[in-house]
Amino acid sequence: MLSWSPAIHALGVAEMDATHEEFLRLANETARAADDDLPHLFGMLLEHTQRHFENEGRLMRACRFPASGEHEGEHRRVLGDLLHMRRALDAGRLRFVRLYVAQGLPDWFANHLATMDAALAACLKRAAVSPPG
Repeated sequence: MLSWSPAIHALGVAEMDATHEEFLRLANETARAADDDLPHLFGMLLEHTQRHFENEGRLMRACRFPASGEHEGEHRRVLGDLLHMRRALDAGRLRFVRLYVAQGLPDWFANHLATMDAALAACLKRAAVSPPG
């Protein structure tokens, strides 16, 4: 599991940083949830992730992010993984879901943040200081 650390995770785009902090908080709560609370918290994590990715899609369009196809493709893959985990959870495979949320998802996030999201943040920063036109 990862815990939010501004020194490690902040990209300097407040909107993205707040969303990422919330994502890690929800992932950690979900991974540590009691069995009875796991379905509800996982649902919250899934909903947050869907909104998170939709918002990043909006940000990519706003700055005309050149790697938006790859970035959004990665988002679709992770959402597919989360939907697969939802089905596993519905089938009672709590341990499998916990393992994904505690290890697989944070491992993906750390790499995604350092590569695709860092590049998006740089694009947004450039767009904010670019002259109009």
